[in-house]
Amino acid sequence: MNLLSYGLLGLLARHESSGYDLMLRIQPFWQAKHSQIYPLLARMEKNGLLSSRWIQQSDKPDKKIYMITDKGIHALQQWTHESVSPPVTRDEMSLRLFCLWLADKGSAIRMFEERKRHFNSRIAHLEGILDAIPAENLSFGSQAFSDYVLVQKGLLNAKAGLDWCNMVLKMMAAGDVKEEHNPFILKN
Repeated sequence: MNLLSYGLLGLLARHESSGYDLMLRIQPFWQAKHSQIYPLLARMEKNGLLSSRWIQQSDKPDKKIYMITDKGIHALQQWTHESVSPPVTRDEMSLRLFCLWLADKGSAIRMFEERKRHFNSRIAHLEGILDAIPAENLSFGSQAFSDYVLVQKGLLNAKAGLDWCNMVLKMMAAGDVKEEHNPFILKN
């Protein structure tokens, strides 16, 4: 099984879903398209990791709902015992930064201001999710604990990204600043 398969199992361990709903629910974690998800669902169902049922709808086509099986839960539990792969970086901003020396200052500032808006929006969204997580059940082994630590990771990353954007914008506003005199360079 690939990582996307485990991600789909993880979502289905929380609650049953259609393939379309799974595609929407996995997007914050993993970019996946219909063409990837539906063949995996069929394969996992064939292998006994999932079961499904059809829901008839009068105003739309019938919908297939997937549920995780005990075998699927076991596979998901086994996966949690495996080592985690190093993170994969696929970031357009980093590619653009590699070419930043070719950009005009106005375009560069706009790029960082856009990214700041993204981080501010992300922070507000994640803080809203965090507020909805019940504080009384944040013990290891609960879904609330999993949600809490995942949202905290996203929140810390977004705040660090926002701080970084502000640092770069200050550096650009300061003009030609040498490293030894640059108050924005982080020292070890």
